[in-house]
Amino acid sequence: MRFCTLKDGSDQEHAAILVDKQWVTVTSINQVFDAYWPTTLFQLIDAGLSPLIYEQACQVPDRVALGAVRIAPLYRRPRKIIGIGLNYLNHAEDLGAPHPTEPASFMKGDNTIIGYDDSIVLPKESNRVTAEAEIAVVIGRACHSVSEEAAVGYIAGYCLVIDMTAEDILLRNPRFLTKSKNFDSFFSFGPELVTPDEITDLMSLTVATWKNGSLHRENTVSNMAFNPFYLVSHFSHISTLYPGDVISTGTPGATVIESGDQVQCRVTGFRTLTNRAV
Repeated sequence: MRFCTLKDGSDQEHAAILVDKQWVTVTSINQVFDAYWPTTLFQLIDAGLSPLIYEQACQVPDRVALGAVRIAPLYRRPRKIIGIGLNYLNHAEDLGAPHPTEPASFMKGDNTIIGYDDSIVLPKESNRVTAEAEIAVVIGRACHSVSEEAAVGYIAGYCLVIDMTAEDILLRNPRFLTKSKNFDSFFSFGPELVTPDEITDLMSLTVATWKNGSLHRENTVSNMAFNPFYLVSHFSHISTLYPGDVISTGTPGATVIESGDQVQCRVTGFRTLTNRAV
């Protein structure tokens, strides 16, 4: 299944599911079937993404074409956003950093969240902002101390992320990581949530950072130092993971962005995530 969050004419946000290349809102499903599905994606994930909602969506005539909608962030208030640094070995070499022996991580606040086609606002406090395309894991069930082998059972799906860093602030002092990562608009999140059954081979997916229509850097998930299932297991041993928590798995390469630049995250089989810096 593939889910997104749509904006209507009054900027209200509604969860929707993809059927035959068209979006069906959960509100429409509820109206047709006199059902009570949660109408936000965060609540749907918390309730469990039942295949029944897709079966019902297929019977709803009121649909919206892909190109006729405005896409919002998947949701606005995850309990945790966990970012992973230097997870592709080539990226560590780009920065002249040692290869990590365990996941290098940081946290981001929900103030950083933007969605497809929203603006990345470059802060006046930084003269060098980078954008980093990533694939992210969205947790579907609460989990604590799960094994790597069991991790897939706790994943609601995957989505695309563009993660921003005020790199000059970080380079001044590595202890400034939180500051460098948490400016408003520094986490683009969407445009769709793809459930695990839609992905034949997660490890073969290519993750790519594009800028102004040109490929900057790409790599495959199989070249991560710590794969997504390992990351779910690892962090579940640190703190309980809850439905809607996000683990962004690291970038194959960051690109410096300036006002007017368009940056994209492209991943095999996913709709492209696009934002522009202002």
